[in-house]
Amino acid sequence: MTPCTCGRSSGGPCSLCNIRAKKVQLFSSFRHLLLAMSSLLKVDRELKTRVETFREQISSRAPGCLVASFFPQKLLEFLKEPILNVTDLKEIHSEIKFRVPEPIIFTNSHDGVDTNTKKRKLEDGVTDVSWQEGTKMLVMPEGMLKCNTKLVDLIERVKPEIRTLIEKCNTVKTWVQLLIPRIEDRDNFGVSIQEETVAELRTVESEAASYLDQISRYYITRAKLVSKIVKYPHVEDYRRTISEIDEKKYISLKIIVSELRNQYVILHDMILKNIEKIKKPRNSNSEALY
Repeated sequence: MTPCTCGRSSGGPCSLCNIRAKKVQLFSSFRHLLLAMSSLLKVDRELKTRVETFREQISSRAPGCLVASFFPQKLLEFLKEPILNVTDLKEIHSEIKFRVPEPIIFTNSHDGVDTNTKKRKLEDGVTDVSWQEGTKMLVMPEGMLKCNTKLVDLIERVKPEIRTLIEKCNTVKTWVQLLIPRIEDRDNFGVSIQEETVAELRTVESEAASYLDQISRYYITRAKLVSKIVKYPHVEDYRRTISEIDEKKYISLKIIVSELRNQYVILHDMILKNIEKIKKPRNSNSEALY
């Protein structure tokens, strides 16, 4: 057997050496634990610093610049541009420049036109089913069918305003949420005002996002109708439907702009009326009441 390192026993490590070895092992484990805790505390301090920095940035932007100054400024910008004050909706119509193809008359071997035969054979033996599926067009003679440029310009003007409202609502909502104190069973009236404000901001944010969805659905609906005109060029109703959809979209865009203005008004009025409770939901002397 290996003699003890202290020389007291030749039959292996003695009890004193075993105790010393366990102490060294425990000290090493404790040292590793302290190092791990130190690194965790360092990471925790860095995260807290980042959170506090973010909180300060939100607090410096939201109440002063957005609610007090930016929101009223937006009220003066809306509904003043000439494109939003069109009286005759025919001014926003867009002509569909697509010629109606000349009709093709097929005859059979007998005199006159065969109106009873559903499928006719062409000279090369190919079955003609155009009467069932509409006019087949591989290349547009006039080139690409353009969108309604007046509505596209208006949409491109309105979309940044919608995105701006969403971003500003998100900033103010985060600011109010960071001001909500910890949950306690006392004096929660101010907290309820904060929660109501957050709910209103979330509603406005959701409604503004739905406006973007309406714009994308307009393009899809109009594209389907234009493809119907290409397929059935002799049907005038499809062309009139395009004009009706353009007029409807113009009215919808004007309503969206009015709603954006109204939402700025409501948020500005609601937040400023309750700004004291939003910033300080609980009174400093409330503890004396309990």
